[in-house]
Parts: sequence; C-alpha cells; structure tokens
Amino acid sequence: MNSWPQYVTELPDGHPVKVYFEENHLIQSLLSQLTASDAQQDFELFFNLFNQLAEVEKRFSRKENQLFPYLEKQGWTGPSQGMWAFHDEIRDLFREVRACIEAKKLNKVSRIVKRIAGELFHLMEVEEHRLFPNAIELLSEDDWKEMREGDVEIGWMLSQEPVPYPEEKAEEEYVHPGEDRRKRRLPFSTDDRIRMNEGYMSAEQLNLMLQFMPVDLTYVDENDIVVFYNRGENRVFPRSAGIIGREVKFCHPPKSVDPVLQILEEFKKGIQDTAEFWINFKDKKIHIRYFAIRDKEDNYKGVIEMSQDITEILKIEGQQRLLDWG
Repeated sequence: MNSWPQYVTELPDGHPVKVYFEENHLIQSLLSQLTASDAQQDFELFFNLFNQLAEVEKRFSRKENQLFPYLEKQGWTGPSQGMWAFHDEIRDLFREVRACIEAKKLNKVSRIVKRIAGELFHLMEVEEHRLFPNAIELLSEDDWKEMREGDVEIGWMLSQEPVPYPEEKAEEEYVHPGEDRRKRRLPFSTDDRIRMNEGYMSAEQLNLMLQFMPVDLTYVDENDIVVFYNRGENRVFPRSAGIIGREVKFCHPPKSVDPVLQILEEFKKGIQDTAEFWINFKDKKIHIRYFAIRDKEDNYKGVIEMSQDITEILKIEGQQRLLDWG
C-alpha cells in the first residue's frame, strides 16, 4: 500500500475517498514510528504518537455515520455490520493500551500496539480493495458532495482540514450541516413532517418521543408563559392541561417562586445560561435543571425546565457493557 491505486489518483483533491487515503498514509507513518518506540524508555514520545494514532476514531466515526448510511441506501449493508464490528475490536485494543498506561504496566503495551498495527493494516487492505472501489461504483457525485459536508462536522485525523470538495465550494459561504435546508433523498416521505434541526419527524413521532423520555420537560417562552410540557406516565411532578398558557410565576408555590423569577431575570439579561438544584422528594433524589433557550442571534426565546429522578442513576458503579435482561 505504498502507492495509491489508480481509482484514487484519478479523484479530485478533497474527495472523501482521497481524504481517507491521505489518512491511511498518516496511519502507516504513525504505526511505523509507534512500533519502533519504547514506552518504557521514552514514554513521552510513545504517548504523543499513540494519541495521534487514537485520532483514527474520527475516521471510524465518519465511515459509520457518513459512508455506511449512503451505502445502505444502495442496498449494501455489509460494511455497517462487519466493518463496524471490526472498528469496535480495534477500539477495545486502544482501551487496553490506556488501561495499561493508567495501571503503569508499560511492559504490556508493546504487544497490544503490535496487534493494533496488524488490525489497522488489515482494515486498510479491505478498504482499498473492496470498500472504497465498490463505494465509488455505487455512489453518485451528489452523494459524495453531501457526504463531504457532513464529514466537516466529525473532522479528520489530518492536522489540516482537506481542501474543499468540490473545489468551487471554497468560494461559497459555509453552511453548517444543521442549518442546511436542501432536500435529500430519503427512504421516507417528508410530507407532513416537521423539519427538525437535523432530520424530520411527524407530530405523532415527536409527541411519542417526548412522552417516553424519562424526564419532565416544561417549556416557558420569552414572555414567561408555559407553552408546553411532556405528558408521560411517570412524571416526577404532576402537570395538567390547565398549565398551558399560564404565567410561570403562578405555577410554583410561593416559597419557591422567588428563585424561579431570579433565574428568568438572569437568563433574560444573558448573565446565566443554566441553573440546577437537587432535592429529596418522596424517598427519591430529584435533579432539576433550567436551560436558557436562545436563537442564533442570541436572543432569549425562553427556558426549558427539566426534572429527573436520579435515584437509581446514583447507584451506578463500574461499567455494564452487555445487555442484562435477566
């Protein structure tokens, strides 16, 4: 893999596949230096190289969240299943190295790094000979252009951002993917759906999502009027439809209304953006948070109040990485 295949050299600079190959070149260089280094003799050099290589996570994330979805739309789901699992195996090896570093067991690091090198070289071989040539055959120019725009959000391993793609994009005003309102090909109709910041939902889906979230949500607008609350079966604090349209100061008992009014005042002035409390309530620990809502011009548009029962969350220790329904 010392030279790029012809299908890559023919691509314009900045093309997502060409960028992947630029990252491959960097990965090979880092692996060469890392496997030649000695964590026990020169830990600073080793740790610096290892952290640079760990940026491969951005590359994995772009493939999983950008490239694979486009391939799925064309009916090729293999990469989403097999290659994603391979990514996770490599991630586990990176975690092993970090665990050894934290435990000061540097004598074990070299062996794991060699495994990482072997796995990454195998991955790059599969990409070069199967993933990328097939992707180029399956995907259209518009697909690659859209993909590149999403790639910007995730980032690259490279120290400098790749040149724009297509080239004329350099002269256009940058549009954040979350504010891009162009229509894209989707496997569902967007008719009668609400255009979210990213994605589309029907009113029913939005209501169901908010209903089943394990938190109490209340939205108070910029005029201090309650305009929304989520109606779930397990709310911490009961609400009824009569609260809608009510001024928020009348929705709290007199002993707690002053802090609420203070929060609103500080949010409106732009002095604060968040406030939080935790209380004991009916043998439960309740976490209450307020978030100022502002538009892109930083104008105050209201506040979200979020209450959550964190009693069981506070009991969590260690890790649970496997499904436990027993």
